[in-house]
Amino acid sequence: MNIKRKADLLLTEALQDNATDVHITPNSENYLVQFRMNGKLSTIKNFSLEVGERLISHFKFMASMDIGETRKPQSGSLQTIVTRLETSLRISTLPSAHSKESIAIRILPQQSLFLNHLSLFPSSIDLLTSKMIKASGMMIVTGPTGSGKSTTMYALAQYCSGYLNRHVISLEDPVEKIHDHILQVQVNEKAGISFSSGLKAILRHDPDIILVGEIRDAETAKVAVRAAMTGHLVLTSLHSRDTKGAITRLLELGVGKHELEQTLLAITAQRLVSIKCPYCGANCSKYCKSQYRGKRTGLYEILQGKALSLALKETREEVGKYRYETLQYLIRKGIALGYLASEEYERWIVEEQAEANT
Repeated sequence: MNIKRKADLLLTEALQDNATDVHITPNSENYLVQFRMNGKLSTIKNFSLEVGERLISHFKFMASMDIGETRKPQSGSLQTIVTRLETSLRISTLPSAHSKESIAIRILPQQSLFLNHLSLFPSSIDLLTSKMIKASGMMIVTGPTGSGKSTTMYALAQYCSGYLNRHVISLEDPVEKIHDHILQVQVNEKAGISFSSGLKAILRHDPDIILVGEIRDAETAKVAVRAAMTGHLVLTSLHSRDTKGAITRLLELGVGKHELEQTLLAITAQRLVSIKCPYCGANCSKYCKSQYRGKRTGLYEILQGKALSLALKETREEVGKYRYETLQYLIRKGIALGYLASEEYERWIVEEQAEANT
């Protein structure tokens, strides 16, 4: 069997198992193949060292990466057809102690995104879409890797373009999903297009809404805030533990408190949770035909309105009482209503402790 056929079969198997990531990792004897399903890694098979190296070279070639360079980390992306579905692959390689490369492949199916399928509680999506009619301001999506931030932002951008008829331009590294109705710009450092310089160029292209893949540095943060202050709606992501942590992070990046008060519309922190099967319970059998088998949905902690204003005042040591639905509250609510298993709360506690220790 040729190596292209092996790669196609591996991706087909991953899609059939609803895997979000494929890991091909070397050890002293072979390459270990693992799939991430429902947030958990599962070992699938082994490949010989020769086959593993050829597979990694094949994926690097497909993603226009340097096949000859094995000592430095690389990243890339590609669009392909798997089981008749258009699929985007985000690829990252990393050299290991075994003098071999490992590869991680994020699988991003290209089917249309439906906002009403994103959240366990529809009221969360209604609140997010209500912010999209604003003429200017900034909305920030936070959450750990693999929590669905990109999916949320794409769905909101698609809603703005398709239903609100607004001109949406995105700046991404890499472009993860191709959308015909969104003008997408790829970050290319070699060509002089960084997040900050690309964002400045986009401002001259008459956008209504700007989607910035991620705020990674002080310059990007300041340009994004400036765009929000000059009549543009900015939708972006940021790495923080929770919604209030995003405020602290922006202040650390040099954004002024007054600028945040003027521009921030909402901050959302999200997590993906597994819906409890009504027939099998928390541990759904692989033979179960229920539509809920392996299905995950989002929970959205949204800080907006009066609660956001008071949270911003806390940065000036002005304390006021306010309440909003935190992730902890939403998970408990989902358990009480029977949508989630009690184990979901325990898993969230473990993740929060791990995040706090990093």
